[in-house]
Parts: sequence; C-alpha cells; structure tokens
Amino acid sequence: QVQLVQSGGGLVRPGASLRLSCTASGRTFTSDAMAWFRQGPGKEREFVAAIKWSSGGTYYADSVKGRFAISRDKAKNTANLQMNSLKPGDTALYYCAADPSYSGDNAQIYTYWDQGTQVTVSS
Repeated sequence: QVQLVQSGGGLVRPGASLRLSCTASGRTFTSDAMAWFRQGPGKEREFVAAIKWSSGGTYYADSVKGRFAISRDKAKNTANLQMNSLKPGDTALYYCAADPSYSGDNAQIYTYWDQGTQVTVSS
C-alpha cells in the first residue's frame, strides 16, 4: 500500500505564496503521475496540476496556469506545488493524488490520496 503525506498550507493574504509538498511512502512506489486537486466551499473537486513521474512533464488547470508550478524529486518520492499570486478564489482543501497508471485530470481514476490540507486566502 502507498501512503501520501502532504505538508504546507495555511492562511495567507491575497498575493502571497505557499508551497505544498506531498511525499509517498510504503511499498515500492511506482507512479505514472502525482497530482493536486482542490475542493472549495460548496464546489466539486477540481483538477489543479499534475506531473508525469518519469518525464517531468507538467499539466495545469487554466485557472492556475502561470501562477502555480508543480515539480518532483524522484529520489525523495516527493512532489511540490509552488503557489504564487494567490487569490481568494484559490481557497480550498487541497488534495495530493497518485496513480500507478494514470496521469490525467480525472479525480475518480486516481488510486492514492492524502487527507487534504487547507489553503485559505483572505485579507
């Protein structure tokens, strides 16, 4: 079994930055991708960003493109999401996800999830 542990998150003002990290542990970790999703108040879970584990190729939702950057450290089984120029609309519970054979934006297909971490952007 694979466990995902996320760190980061918190309360920041508009325009500030935050960094989320997600580390995989457990039996030998193989993943096609790691991704972040978020769920805001009263909203459905939505795709934020994903990174192909082998190639490092990245994908972003239009709403975060140019402001967020996803990266990975294969040696540490860790992915990072750098969030810049945060807006109140980015307020949500952020989830890290991984799957051994999928790297897209469909949350229903991802196998492994963490518990989520809250990001609140407010003045």
